[in-house]
Amino acid sequence: MRLLSLFIFVVMLAACGESSKGGKLPILGNKDIVNGDTIYHTVPNFSFTNQYGETVTNKTFADKAYIVDYFFTSCPTICPKVKQQQLRLYDKYKNHPKLSFLSVSIDTKYDTVERLANFSKRLEIEKGNWHFVTGDKDEIYENANGFFHVAIENEDAPGGYDHDGKLVLIDKEGHIRGFCDGLFKDQVDRFFYDIENLLDEF
Repeated sequence: MRLLSLFIFVVMLAACGESSKGGKLPILGNKDIVNGDTIYHTVPNFSFTNQYGETVTNKTFADKAYIVDYFFTSCPTICPKVKQQQLRLYDKYKNHPKLSFLSVSIDTKYDTVERLANFSKRLEIEKGNWHFVTGDKDEIYENANGFFHVAIENEDAPGGYDHDGKLVLIDKEGHIRGFCDGLFKDQVDRFFYDIENLLDEF
């Protein structure tokens, strides 16, 4: 699974290049030709529960773009750094009607709805367009590659999980349109351009 995710990441990196204001974003991932039509990769169907106890599915993001990351609240390494960079994005787009955020916990034992609610309160997230979610463990792990994320239980890893710090941008059709490593400010700076370019398509 880790090798597959690494391969996908390299393919995405090659396809994406540097973001620039005003350029249309590519659709990333594998594609197939069916009866002459190009069928692009779409993110998997999902059903999760957010910090308010509400069900969150693909339909929650109908006619919206959204940014997906995989994390866990007790992460001792990369998650706090990534969340600080995400807050920069949230501060700009928290009231935007066409952009939302989806943070998927990979620790389904510890990260209950209550813990996710407390976590979002500590980040001062207003109820609205940032969903911190938990759900069925198998679904979360099986869907990770579909979102181009790594999510693996590993007792030797800090906190017990291997995961990455990517922020992945999904369009209203469920296609992957951009990503960045949320650990690095300069990548997040460029990611703002990706977001603006995608929102210009609405």
